[in-house]
Amino acid sequence: MHAFPVVKRFLNKSLMVALLLLLPLWAGLANAANTTLLVMGDSLSAAYGIERQAGWVSLLSQRLGDEVKVVNASISGETTSGGVSRLHELLRQHGPDIVLIELGGNDGLRGLPPKQMRHNLSTMIEASKKIDAKVLLVGIEIPPNYGQAYTQAFKTVYHDLAEQYDVPLVPFLLEGIALEDDLMQDDGIHPTAEAQPRMLENVWPKLEALLPEKAQERVASH
Repeated sequence: MHAFPVVKRFLNKSLMVALLLLLPLWAGLANAANTTLLVMGDSLSAAYGIERQAGWVSLLSQRLGDEVKVVNASISGETTSGGVSRLHELLRQHGPDIVLIELGGNDGLRGLPPKQMRHNLSTMIEASKKIDAKVLLVGIEIPPNYGQAYTQAFKTVYHDLAEQYDVPLVPFLLEGIALEDDLMQDDGIHPTAEAQPRMLENVWPKLEALLPEKAQERVASH
């Protein structure tokens, strides 16, 4: 009978130790971001030719801080077909609340049919909406040397999809950048590190509206 107080003291100490060990885990969970943003892009979002931390997606992550977890799944050279093939696993893995789709530029540069691009982007939008994620579509424009008919059909895809699925659209990621030689790398396709803050500002107004109020307040206070 005298053993019970000893056992009780042992159990109390064991419980206390367990609670102390769990405190860091609970603290981490409490500070974890409640919102996940998945960025599906190509070289423009993968910081091609510059330091990755200088890219506009990294700048966005810095701006959002701990409020939003930013998963940058962008790959240089990615087409809309590649995006479709990767998206389902990324949705399963990360369960994002917001999906930002910045794809199509490589489709255009390769002269792929706008109809095919439209189908692929539609598939990505529908898959994202199926898990109740908000979608932001980010468009790109291609050089006029591809011909007026093709460039117009290409540009129209983004606007039509934004209207069809009622999703916000950033019409041209490189607005105010593409024609500025000092903001473009020597290849004339990829923006410099100096252009990245402007790219972020091109995206920010439409993206901010999709963020939870707490995240908006954090950015506003900094």
